[in-house]
Amino acid sequence: MNFYPPKISERFRAPENVGEAADANAVGTNATFVCGAVLRFTLRIEKNTKEILEAKFKTSGCGYVIAAAELLAQKVTGKHLTELHQSDGKLLLPELEIGEFSESRKHCFELALETLQTAFADFRRLQVEEFVGERALICTCFGVSEETIEHIIAENRAETVEQIGEICNAGTGCGSCQLLIAELLDVGKFHGFN
Repeated sequence: MNFYPPKISERFRAPENVGEAADANAVGTNATFVCGAVLRFTLRIEKNTKEILEAKFKTSGCGYVIAAAELLAQKVTGKHLTELHQSDGKLLLPELEIGEFSESRKHCFELALETLQTAFADFRRLQVEEFVGERALICTCFGVSEETIEHIIAENRAETVEQIGEICNAGTGCGSCQLLIAELLDVGKFHGFN
């Protein structure tokens, strides 16, 4: 007799992504007060392309936490941060077949998702710390400065945030810089750059 539902049990018994990512450059650690489980994700993300090359986890949690972390690690490995743009879990829920998680176990999935998002935030923080420049850093996900965006507006006659994103990826990660890019586009129009 299995203690866990079949699909959870399958993931719990043979996780492939347990451990630490080699040369990790993004780390997220979180815990839940519901059951006391702790989870840690380590990611290796290629700095230029922003592809997630490896996602590993360690946890003190139950089979549900292990299954959720395993499935999230599998889902994001090989993806670019732009593909996970502002992922709040809706992108990942169908893959997890969340029906396997009872109402009393949904906190296990939430712990895994929040921990992964913490790792992404850690990567953005490192991008900001590595930035050395005279001008403001607008897109922290891709390390794009104000100067670079102004240059793209002037040289490419870019008129939309989407066009800027196609050229340099700015605004295609977490999306928090899109308003700043729009302001730079407005300033560019005022000064006749585009």
